Amino acid sequence: MWSFFSRDPAKDFAFDIGEPVKGLENRSFWRLHKGRRKGTTQDVSVFVCDAKDSSAQLELAKTAVKRLKTLRHPGVVTYIDSTETDKLVYLATEPVTPLEEWLENCSVTAKQRDLAISWGLLQITKALSFLINDGKLQHNNICMSSVFVDAAGEWKLGGLEYVSSEGAGSAPPQKAFPQLQVYDPPEWSDPSKQRLTTAWSNDTWGLGCLMFEVFNGQLMKKTALKSTAKLPQSLTPLYTDLVSGNPAGRPNPAEVVERGRKPGGFFHNNLIQSLLFVEEIQIKDAAEKSRFFSQLPGMLDQFPPDLAKNKILPQLITAFEFGGSGSGSTILAPMFKLGGLLSEEEYQRRMVPCLVKLFSSPDRATRVKLLQQLETFVDHLQPATVNDQIFSHVVTGFLDTSPALREHTVRASLLLAPKLNYNNLNVELLKYFARLQAKDDQGGIRTNTTVCMGKIAQYLHPSVRQKVLISAFLRATKDPFPPARVSGVLGLAATQQYYSLSDVASRVLPSLCPLTLDPDKEVRQHCFRTVRGFLGKLEKVSEDPSLREELEADINSQTPSAANSGSGWAGWAMGALTTVYKTTTQRAKAKPGTTENQESAGSSAAVGSANSAEPAKNKDAQSRQTPATQSFGGGAEDTPPADTGGAADGWDDDDDWGALEDTTPTLAPAPAPSAAPPTPSDGWDSAGWGGDEFSAVPTTADTKSAAEIRWADAGDDPFAAVPTKRLNQPKPAAPTSDVSAAWSADSADISAAAAGGGGGGWDDDWGDMGGGTGGTGGSAQDKKQAMQERRQQRQKELEAKRAAKKGPMKLGAKKL
Repeated sequence: MWSFFSRDPAKDFAFDIGEPVKGLENRSFWRLHKGRRKGTTQDVSVFVCDAKDSSAQLELAKTAVKRLKTLRHPGVVTYIDSTETDKLVYLATEPVTPLEEWLENCSVTAKQRDLAISWGLLQITKALSFLINDGKLQHNNICMSSVFVDAAGEWKLGGLEYVSSEGAGSAPPQKAFPQLQVYDPPEWSDPSKQRLTTAWSNDTWGLGCLMFEVFNGQLMKKTALKSTAKLPQSLTPLYTDLVSGNPAGRPNPAEVVERGRKPGGFFHNNLIQSLLFVEEIQIKDAAEKSRFFSQLPGMLDQFPPDLAKNKILPQLITAFEFGGSGSGSTILAPMFKLGGLLSEEEYQRRMVPCLVKLFSSPDRATRVKLLQQLETFVDHLQPATVNDQIFSHVVTGFLDTSPALREHTVRASLLLAPKLNYNNLNVELLKYFARLQAKDDQGGIRTNTTVCMGKIAQYLHPSVRQKVLISAFLRATKDPFPPARVSGVLGLAATQQYYSLSDVASRVLPSLCPLTLDPDKEVRQHCFRTVRGFLGKLEKVSEDPSLREELEADINSQTPSAANSGSGWAGWAMGALTTVYKTTTQRAKAKPGTTENQESAGSSAAVGSANSAEPAKNKDAQSRQTPATQSFGGGAEDTPPADTGGAADGWDDDDDWGALEDTTPTLAPAPAPSAAPPTPSDGWDSAGWGGDEFSAVPTTADTKSAAEIRWADAGDDPFAAVPTKRLNQPKPAAPTSDVSAAWSADSADISAAAAGGGGGGWDDDWGDMGGGTGGTGGSAQDKKQAMQERRQQRQKELEAKRAAKKGPMKLGAKKL
């Protein structure tokens, strides 16, 4: 029992004391150590004071702990715990670093350092104002050794050993170290000036000494205070008033803050303006928030990183979580930029929960902005998070009525594909791709869907890949939009390593040959190159049959191929598509009779109305087509010709396209030919996205134009290199579920076309595309004639209906 009462209380201290921290030597009786709470990872700072030197110092330490317990202010060091005995005092606070040590090791630019100092001095001045004006206390020890910096880079006031009550009438406190006497104001040694002192004159003198030390180093003698050469010009007037020899002329700390915050003052800059704004962000209106968030990304590079990620970022996350869609999508850009400053552990803890919530946002502008920024944070998303919490929200964008949202959802699929599990990638995602490629009314979206199929081919399961890829790309070659046909041809070439030679000979080449007579010159050029590549591959095997196993080695490979990523498909294919689009747009805008129009023998009219499946040589069809010059990311290039009565050449009429389940919601129908694109009712146009939100494929610096692609170049030609080493890879297990439902109808059609040379449904939908292979049941000319007659009949019926509806409505008449 006696051992219980004699136990040392210091052993019950809840924190482990670590290595010491420099910065307080010969200016404080505290010894500062790093610390950590026992059994946790919580970091703290531990101040230690023992009675080895003086018992008086121990009493001052105990007094300082009592003061710190009762003072709670953002500018004062935060108290956590303490332990006192007859021989020592342990004080645990938030992790801090002495100001002198922080200034020596601060690794930021000169501009960032000046901004950090201005914010730090403002915090100390505010804390001093709180202490004097609200707490009716005097600090009596304002100097560099009493200021500390926390992990966020904010300055905190400490050193409360000599705090006294205002108006106590006691003599000035005696400092424990002679080095601290240099900070004593001159009136302490001049009795004639003591009657002029105020409640703040002692501490404002110390504030001036602190400003001097921040820019000049430790103050060694009072006469050095006369030098203002190194002080900022905007701070000099305040500084000279603070170190005035007349105590009555020194301003109150509250006045110092007010004067410094005026335009041109030392406390008036972008960092302080931004930090004060985010502190009061909950009371700001929507216009002020939108203006602030739009300007913030351009200023973040000037801010100290610690303050930006620990002070601004938490406020932005809080503002979005509690402000909802009222904060607008403009808050996302600074959030993602600041997120790049976080470590991986901090990102998972602070940013990922917010990102999951963002993906479920109903605001369309926010979702588009989130998909646009996906590349900046996708590496931080764990596969489990993507599959369980994000993917289900992303795929809703495939069925959205906004073409911009569908477009960005397709692009985002490329970034998410490596993280998707088998079912989400090989079943769910491909179903949506099948629907977009077959039924979407925007040619650019159909084009980019095909491009994305080629890029994610390396991640698909081999058995799914063999069933889907050829069907998808051959479907694209029947699209009325020329860039979509180009994407189908280039997709076949870029993924040639995944096709068996039998499929190449029986399915691919027979379907590509009709495109050699395509109305669009670019389609023909790429088709000839691709056909030559496939023929060269077959010729090599014909000369050396032993190469067949090596050439088909990648068919069952589940390892992403470097040749199918980066500069392969992403480089030359996208560059070629952009070139194709620019060329077709220029042709559509060119005047009739020019050399450019004559070059393609009437193909410019077919390009101008991209949805027309009739050959350009049909003059009657040309006269009814309306040229469209919108970008192929969406819009007018897919407007149905007038003679179809709003039908997109049977695009939505064929049951073989897009074999999704019946429960899948249908997209909104295409707008009428003369109608402008619908304007969303949720402020979409005012969100600041610009007019190019429907652009299909961006032009990158490392892309190559169509004219620069050479099949003989191993860097660009996927057919050029023949493996010299046999790759023996185990054949993967067959999938447990049927993943080709969305493509089965097309596979059957293509197989039938390859076997019998007939259309199998493709020619019935898109026409002969400038050169069909013939078919069972009639010649190509007969099919064209029959299709033209059916269209004319439909047009007459629609005109009759429209004529019946014309004329003014009488009041009370019943509308039929």
